[in-house]
Amino acid sequence: MEKKNFHVVLKSRPGEDNEPSESNFSFEEVPFPPEPPKDGEVLIRNEYLSLDPALRCAMNRDTGVSYLKAWEIGETLSGFGGVGTIVSSGDPNYIPGDLVTAFYHWPWKVYFIISSSSVRKIPVEISAISPTICLNLTGLTGLTAYLGVREKAHVIKGANQTMVVSGAAGATGSVAGQVAKAEGCDKVVGICGSDTKCQILTEELGFHAAINYKTESVTARLQQICPEGVDIYFDNVGGSISDEVIRLMNPDSHVVLCGQISLYNKNVPYPPPLSEEISAILKERNITRERFLVLNYADKFDSSVEELLKLIVAGKIKAKETVEMGLANVGRAFVSMMTGGNIGKQLVKVTEQ
Repeated sequence: MEKKNFHVVLKSRPGEDNEPSESNFSFEEVPFPPEPPKDGEVLIRNEYLSLDPALRCAMNRDTGVSYLKAWEIGETLSGFGGVGTIVSSGDPNYIPGDLVTAFYHWPWKVYFIISSSSVRKIPVEISAISPTICLNLTGLTGLTAYLGVREKAHVIKGANQTMVVSGAAGATGSVAGQVAKAEGCDKVVGICGSDTKCQILTEELGFHAAINYKTESVTARLQQICPEGVDIYFDNVGGSISDEVIRLMNPDSHVVLCGQISLYNKNVPYPPPLSEEISAILKERNITRERFLVLNYADKFDSSVEELLKLIVAGKIKAKETVEMGLANVGRAFVSMMTGGNIGKQLVKVTEQ
């Protein structure tokens, strides 16, 4: 019986200033890859896809960033990572049944052939917990949170610091708060978009407090929770929420500019320009606001994964995941993620239908 294969393509672009829709994506049948793979190649059966907000930029003709190429209409889409099983191999270092992953350029296709140098085996200590950990806590998401805090947040144990995280129930924010707490931050406050998310942050992930920006005044609640001001701001959203946080930051404090999801559907440069008021606050209070791109720290990935594993085993950080079933439902999962429908990492469990 002939094996079937499927992939996801970009059917249309939403436009730089519009929200993406499910209709922008198309699920189509494609030929099964030729077997066996050539020397130095492996045939992979896709198991999980990682969906990430930054991929919204790939839907535009110009991504606006150097590390991400625009998706082309009608071509197989690819994301920052995935998990797959080796079906057959042209590399003696990989055998059928091996679980593998990659940080980026992971095709949104059920079966695909790829260079064996582009993937790596998932360590036993990770797969024993869950293979999807490598897309979350020890993948680019976890590395972004860990290295963002370690390299840019200036956490000092015993310094009685307060860190605020926006987009705190998302894939990166939920980990960043936990890492900051493990690093010695005295108080970690999360900003998110629902009471359920607030409850998860405080009851499951160890945040000291959480603010629902849709039903509460961010400024009023921060003044109540952080009467001595904010020392570190891990910014995942930008926009008016970030302005409210920055107004309450202390002199010589730090903004970790990680993401700006509130502006991904707007045609503005990255990082986006600030108002005269906020720019003046940063200057007058000597607040650093530095863009953080995890790909600039690739030389620290291996050692950081080791440290993250220690934190996982010690129970100091936990993963939250939202899993959509079926490659055919990538569009639905992507749109949901961009509108805050996920808690933690948004994944797709790959099935043919």
